[in-house]
Amino acid sequence: MSEQLRIILIIIVSVSIFGLIIFVIVKNFIKSKIDYYLIEKNKKTKKDE
Repeated sequence: MSEQLRIILIIIVSVSIFGLIIFVIVKNFIKSKIDYYLIEKNKKTKKDE
């Protein structure tokens, strides 16, 4: 395998892994925020009744 092809594959794999990690972190952050706001909204609606 040529050196240039090996470097390109390493870069592609590194970026893919990094992107996947960032995606999971952001997904969990957004999910926790949505859950928090849903709980807050449910508290407000129960107080109104």
